Amino acid sequence: MKLRKSPQELVDVFERLMPGEPATQRKMFGYPAGFVNGNMFMGLFEESMILRLSEGDRQEFLKLEDAKIFEPMPGRPMREYVSVPPSLFGNRKRLESWVSRALHYGSSLKPKARTAKPKKAALKRAAS
Repeated sequence: MKLRKSPQELVDVFERLMPGEPATQRKMFGYPAGFVNGNMFMGLFEESMILRLSEGDRQEFLKLEDAKIFEPMPGRPMREYVSVPPSLFGNRKRLESWVSRALHYGSSLKPKARTAKPKKAALKRAAS
C-alpha cells in the first residue's frame, strides 16, 4: 500500500498548531507528528489530521459533524485517535482547544523511553 504525502496546506496548519515545550515534533511513518513524554498526541496521515484524546474528550469530539475514529486502513481503527473533520479547520480557536486537550491527555500518559537508532557504523560491522 503506497501512502500519499500530506498536502502542504495541511502541513502548514499542523506546524501553526504544534505546541511548544514540552511537546516536540518529529516524523511518524513519514508524517509530521507531535509528541509529549514520548507519546504521540497529534499528527498527520495522508489528508487527515489526527488527535489522541481521552475517553471523555473522544466521546465529545465524535459528536462533531463528520468526526470519526481514525482508521489508517479500513477496518483497523486506532481506538484513542480521531480524525479532525474539515469543518473544524474553519475555526482555529476551537481546533487549538482540541489540540490542547490532546496535549493534556498525552502528558497524562506514562512516559515512553525513546529508542535509540543504531549507528550506521555499528550496522556495517554487524553486516560483515
